[in-house]
Amino acid sequence: MLSPLTHDDPAAVATYRLLARLGSGGMGTVYLARTPGGRTVALKTVHARLATDPAFRSRFRLETDAARIIGARHGAAVVDADPLAETPWLATEYVLGPPLDDAVALGGPLPEPTVRALGAALAGALAQLHSSDVVHRDLKPSNVLVTAYGPKIIDFGIARAAGDDHLTRTGAAAGTPAFMSPEQASGEEHTPAGDVFALAGVLVFAATGHGPFGTGSPADLLYRVRYADPDLTGVPEALLPLLTACLSKDPAARPTTGTLTNHLHDGHGEFADHLPPLLLTDIARRATDVWLHAPHRLPAPADSTTPATVASTPLTRRRALTLGGGSLLGVAGAGAGVWAWLGSRDTTTGAGVTPSPTGPTAIPATTAADGAPAALWKGESLDREEKTTQLLAGDVVGFAETVSFRVLDPKNGTELWSDNTVMEPHQVTTDGTSFYLSDGNYEGPGALKIRTLDPRTGKEAARTIEVKGFDGTSTGTQLLTAGGGLLFAASRRGNHSTDPDVNETGWHLIAVNPRTRKEVWRQAYEWDGVRPWLSQVIGGRIILGKNSGDLKSFLVQARGIQTGRLLWQRRLPLSDSSNYIPGQLAIDEQHAYFGGDRLRALRLTDGKIAWEYGSGTATTSYGVPAVSGGLVYAQENRATPGLLAVTADFGIRRWEERPAGRSLTPAFFTAPVVGERYAYAPVRGGLSAIDPDTGRSVWVFPTDASRFVIDKERTRIIGAGETSVVAIPLA
Repeated sequence: MLSPLTHDDPAAVATYRLLARLGSGGMGTVYLARTPGGRTVALKTVHARLATDPAFRSRFRLETDAARIIGARHGAAVVDADPLAETPWLATEYVLGPPLDDAVALGGPLPEPTVRALGAALAGALAQLHSSDVVHRDLKPSNVLVTAYGPKIIDFGIARAAGDDHLTRTGAAAGTPAFMSPEQASGEEHTPAGDVFALAGVLVFAATGHGPFGTGSPADLLYRVRYADPDLTGVPEALLPLLTACLSKDPAARPTTGTLTNHLHDGHGEFADHLPPLLLTDIARRATDVWLHAPHRLPAPADSTTPATVASTPLTRRRALTLGGGSLLGVAGAGAGVWAWLGSRDTTTGAGVTPSPTGPTAIPATTAADGAPAALWKGESLDREEKTTQLLAGDVVGFAETVSFRVLDPKNGTELWSDNTVMEPHQVTTDGTSFYLSDGNYEGPGALKIRTLDPRTGKEAARTIEVKGFDGTSTGTQLLTAGGGLLFAASRRGNHSTDPDVNETGWHLIAVNPRTRKEVWRQAYEWDGVRPWLSQVIGGRIILGKNSGDLKSFLVQARGIQTGRLLWQRRLPLSDSSNYIPGQLAIDEQHAYFGGDRLRALRLTDGKIAWEYGSGTATTSYGVPAVSGGLVYAQENRATPGLLAVTADFGIRRWEERPAGRSLTPAFFTAPVVGERYAYAPVRGGLSAIDPDTGRSVWVFPTDASRFVIDKERTRIIGAGETSVVAIPLA
């Protein structure tokens, strides 16, 4: 993904002319650059504050050395480097191929021949690395780039010599929980066998679209890596014995890289012969796109004291897309292809939209062995971060995903329209009648612009709202909710800025009247470094909640919707509240309900605790609750975890889930949903239907969905996951 150079980016580093930003993270910035002879490279520089740290310089030198060891065949070839410069830098080849996770997102799980070719080549790459006594320690799908000539392993920021733990206390975190080895998760030595374990996880992901230990909080992932059996659902049968051996908890029981190569390599053809046509097409497109990029540089802010490096060139696109991340070489490897892919997808709205070729799949009306119903329809999605709950408006359902906002017909899953200007879920909200989409000026005076779209056609249903003086871009505004005739947002006063210090000032809660298109009120609040707000309008109040900057508590406020005046606020001891997502506040006419160490009800009138349930012996004793029909439902973390129902008025236990004779792992940070016959509890790998009369799970519908809503007709449960959307009948 290419972003313009900022006004204070250098014009060149050494002899390399900078063309664009590929990414910027906590350790430094990666640029697209060219040599005097015209070769395109990815050039990584480190932040000045880190360049003065001797330990970081040692880590940077090791990263450079590891990249050189693996070489051009298996990695991004090191073109040049100067780890001793005042600002250390590293130039590598610009790899023309998507990261493995993007490749799977593009066309779905890879066929078995592709997985075998990928695994054999990666095993060879690790063998070369291990032969020099270096272990990677962070092998994962985003660190594997798929080219036409074979995969390349990148991002050696935490690689180190085998047996050397001197550098583990500085720099990047030691590994990614979903793909760590058990010994690494336990803080023990990560040997070459640990890389084999991670490689098996990467191949499981390539073959199935999911990791062997699922998703969730780092703590949950680390626990499953150390103690749980891997989920190999969907792995081709012929690969099961080998990958199962690689995922052994005992490092000594895992096969070597040589054994892997011998068992995976079929000995036929070139690597490209094993790639699906869609993936080959994407690789070819990237090779063209990098040469079509027109360099741009953003002008200096009006109040900046730092002169621009060169005269600015105005942006020709409506938006300057930015991408931050800690895995800088991983960003570099993705390169221009992501930018071109996004840029080529124009906003598509209206009745004439052609449905996606990978549309919903109608499911035959059969049931599973345990009685679980068949899906009414299934569809694909690309929702890496799963940041928000589905939005219901009119008779449709909207999904704010990784690169677009999509609207589907809940009856059959048909895509009605999409809007690709939405790059963050917090740019969309609804009042149940219309969808509202926000954007702003990336250059010039700040302005918050909000479009009102018809839910079924995607056409603009009213003139664009424009509130001047606010940064309406995706980094400066979060649409909250709509209700009571008003639209609510959190927005920063001023113009768009790339300066993180500037972006921490001037934040306000604001209300806008969609009918008059005028600002009704604004109330300043102090930025604490944490987004998003969760919100819901009830009666004459807007209830707001957000994870606090101390990461230990959850701030709840009530404000009058007509004035924004603070009516009350309270902090709850919710150390896991960062897992809460918009759309999951549980509120009725009397109380707002929260899980955590206890299940609590706050009175809407004054914010005082109406009742508490539980002893508070653990930080997460109760999951995200839901309220329906006078009962509050929440997952309870007890000896045998399960769903609990208590009365909404006084918190008296009505029933609790009883063991069903099978292992079910509750998803504590996904809200339950409630039908007429069953209460539905999200569990790892599916949705469990619980009969309140017996307290037992009667069936589990298998799905990767992590958020569930009930459609307005109350006939379907709509689920959304990282890679799929699904509808099942509501009972």
